[in-house]
Amino acid sequence: MQFPNDYLERVYAGVLGKLVGVYLGRPFEGWTYQKIMAELGPIEYYVHERLNQPLVVTDDDVAGTFTFIRALEDYGIKASLSAEEIGKAWLNYIVEERAILWWGGNGNSTEHTAWLNLRKGVPAPQSGSIETNGQAVAEQIGAQIFIDGWAMVAPRQPELAARLAEQAGKVSHDGESVYAAMLWAAMEAEAFGSSDIDHLIDTGLSQIPQDCLIAKLIGDIRAWHKAHPDWRDTREKIEHHYGYDKYPGNCHVVPNHALMIMAVLYAPQDFQKAQMIVNTSGWDTDCNAGNVGCLLGIMNGLEGLEEGPDWRGPIADRMLISSADGGNSINDAVRQAYFLTNLGLQLGGRRKLDAPKAGAQFHFSLSGSQQGFRPQTGLAVSHAVRVGNAEFEGSRALAIDYGALGPTQVAVTSPTFSPREMLNMRTYDLMATPLVYSGQVVRARIIADQKNRGAVAVGLRARVYDEHDELRNVDGSPEIIEPGKEAVLEWVLPDTGGQPIAELGLSISSTGKRADGRLLVDFVRWDGTPELTLKRPAGDGDFWRMSWVNGADFFSKRYPAAFRISQNNGEGIIIHGTRQWTDYQASGDVMMHLGNYGGLAIRAQGLRRYYGARVTRDGKMQIVRVRDEDTEVLAETSFNTVFEKPISMKVAAKGDRITFDADGSSLFAEDRSPHALHDGGIGLLVHEGALSCNEIRVGAA
Repeated sequence: MQFPNDYLERVYAGVLGKLVGVYLGRPFEGWTYQKIMAELGPIEYYVHERLNQPLVVTDDDVAGTFTFIRALEDYGIKASLSAEEIGKAWLNYIVEERAILWWGGNGNSTEHTAWLNLRKGVPAPQSGSIETNGQAVAEQIGAQIFIDGWAMVAPRQPELAARLAEQAGKVSHDGESVYAAMLWAAMEAEAFGSSDIDHLIDTGLSQIPQDCLIAKLIGDIRAWHKAHPDWRDTREKIEHHYGYDKYPGNCHVVPNHALMIMAVLYAPQDFQKAQMIVNTSGWDTDCNAGNVGCLLGIMNGLEGLEEGPDWRGPIADRMLISSADGGNSINDAVRQAYFLTNLGLQLGGRRKLDAPKAGAQFHFSLSGSQQGFRPQTGLAVSHAVRVGNAEFEGSRALAIDYGALGPTQVAVTSPTFSPREMLNMRTYDLMATPLVYSGQVVRARIIADQKNRGAVAVGLRARVYDEHDELRNVDGSPEIIEPGKEAVLEWVLPDTGGQPIAELGLSISSTGKRADGRLLVDFVRWDGTPELTLKRPAGDGDFWRMSWVNGADFFSKRYPAAFRISQNNGEGIIIHGTRQWTDYQASGDVMMHLGNYGGLAIRAQGLRRYYGARVTRDGKMQIVRVRDEDTEVLAETSFNTVFEKPISMKVAAKGDRITFDADGSSLFAEDRSPHALHDGGIGLLVHEGALSCNEIRVGAA
């Protein structure tokens, strides 16, 4: 397989194009062309502020696209990945009624319907089939909105992209919906090597039945495009022949696919115009614009994104991927571009890319990247600082330009946990845990341009939620950096009293009357095992509780214990931490109020992948490994489980060894199996009952 020389950069452009399209189209999703023209006019740029909405939001197009692709790493990076395996990934990463999907009800939301089938034990592809759900439900839009990742791991391999998209699509959809997904995935894969839009469409058509409705629709739109120079005339034809009134359901694939084909035919080389066309045309605007944006991003690269208005600056690479793996939720386009590129390389028999800058989380290595860093708002002189990207030492770095800076601080930060605006996001919840924690060591390399005027004091800054759910600044000791000099800042993050760290970045101030110039940030990274106590912080805020992925029916702060969960049917779990957590221990006094079993989880990677340290109602103490539908008991002994009595529990993971202590009884297990888990967060779990704990201590194993 011959990979394009600029594979990584084109994947990055595809991810950015997806984000731009989704965030552009989201505020008026579901509007008709007529309503858009009457209330907004042609959509030339972001309109979120006009509609009083955040720009970067939780959305199924983003969360599903960048979560379901993880089935490749979970079940083996292979071309033969099956719908059944992708369906299992759904059950691990999707939190019922809270993450990824539109939870519109059985028979209303296709994805919700399919998820219910999966949970009942109906495997994919039967879970999404016409036979199971009927044609109307099965042919809604969802299959095509999640396919971009499958194309980006199969550059110049349209057959493979179509096959993977077919398997993924069939988890929840069937028929014309899956054909649309296969066609668009093949087009995106081929776009890594061609910018001829007719060739791309022909490539897509070669992957689907020639007598299907999607193929007929494309033939009609091509003819209308040839006959009508103005896209508005073709839009009218689409509405007349393929409009929403012609198809059942809430959001059928056919009308929306027609608008996507129209947009790329009329503006294949013009990202801004294509976005204007597909968004102004209405219907499922965020889905359609996201697919169109990804295709044109891949095809035309970063240069194509930058030919028009500043699409990238307001987003600053930010993305939210709400799922049960909360450490993956606060994300950015650079991180996802490397993840997808490495999957694609391994799928093609190549080795992964070396992690830039020794694995620094923020490395700014791709052109124009900011990885979420923006000037901190609310500061009197925030206008004095601008954030960009610049070449540096054969790679790239974050560039912070400042002018007329005095002793008053400015700051540049990036999100590490849920932003306050999540409280104003509609439709989709954000399941997330922080990226960085007390006890970890943060380092950043800062270089002052030799042309700078005046020295500056630069320090590391964390922004932490307080008792009122407002952000407060917590600063490390600053260092003075003279023009032409550099420093590596280092800071052990202090105890935050149980509150999550929401942002991480730098504070900057002049050491004299005025400073002008530029700082380059080569990297920002954090390492080490967290040392923290998770508890109810002072005050009546909510973000401390929202820093847990809630996979339980009931998780309330209105009980004396900080953490009390209840589950009506099956297993409930709440999870905190990230995949960066490897060898560590967690301890606390756990009380079972009712249930078949309960206890702690460690190395949790979602709802159905973790090690459990639990006690059972029938008198056992166990270490188990949960992987999808399988629970394997790794070690077991007798234990006197008593309801309403606190049990002192400690579980530790170090290498392949798991140890569990409960009220003086001890167990250990060694897991060297192919299904061993090597990283992940902690959890509290209970089966059909209630469990509580007032604080959990996390530290080195």
